[in-house]
Amino acid sequence: MTLSDDEIERYARHIVMPQVGGVGQRKLKAADVAIIGAGGIGSAVVPALAGAGVGKLTIVDGDVVELANLHRQPLFREDDVGKPKAELAAEFVRRLNRFVEVSPRAERIDNQNAEQLLAGHSLVIDGSDNFATRLAVSDASVALGLPLVSAAAIQFQGQVAHFRSKPCYRCFVGDAFDTDDCDNCSELGVLGALTATIGSFAALLAINSIVGLSEDPSGQLHLFDGEKLSWREIRIPADPACKACGSA
Repeated sequence: MTLSDDEIERYARHIVMPQVGGVGQRKLKAADVAIIGAGGIGSAVVPALAGAGVGKLTIVDGDVVELANLHRQPLFREDDVGKPKAELAAEFVRRLNRFVEVSPRAERIDNQNAEQLLAGHSLVIDGSDNFATRLAVSDASVALGLPLVSAAAIQFQGQVAHFRSKPCYRCFVGDAFDTDDCDNCSELGVLGALTATIGSFAALLAINSIVGLSEDPSGQLHLFDGEKLSWREIRIPADPACKACGSA
């Protein structure tokens, strides 16, 4: 995997850092990342990864833009209302970086199609808004052996974690939410700047994982309180009885 002269100039601020360098930038170019959800979190993840030069992006989202999305989803404009988010997000990527290959998938991901949609990628970022989807994505990631960055935000609270097979997201939340959606921001509200904060942190975790900037971040849950403006971390233990990764 080589970088053209234009790419070297484009990513010069990455390449000049010894922690990234040309080797790290080539790793980003070689990466193939699936982004689940082009909503509030995805609206920060998509520009960050496309700008960073991740070589291939697949954007999976079956929703269309609503007016109430716009306070936290800057990928879209008022005249985009009613249009598919995945297609619009892909158009954004193409305008931002011609060196990134992007594939929109305007469909809902669930436990019936998750493995098919995620197969062949090198990493998954999940910014979906319900437990059933998150668990389907997590279970497929475990089955496929893919690292997963899972991110969520509601009201003033955000959480981001990196999982690599074991422990997995199901170890964190258990089996209770396979068929029940969690409380969502349409009911409880969400601060627009919070989703940008959590989405950007999720993108940073993904880049860290791809480039290898630090020790393996997997199994660590990062919690952000948007009222107190504070972060805390907790370690997620593997559940030996987990039906997804218990025998992994």
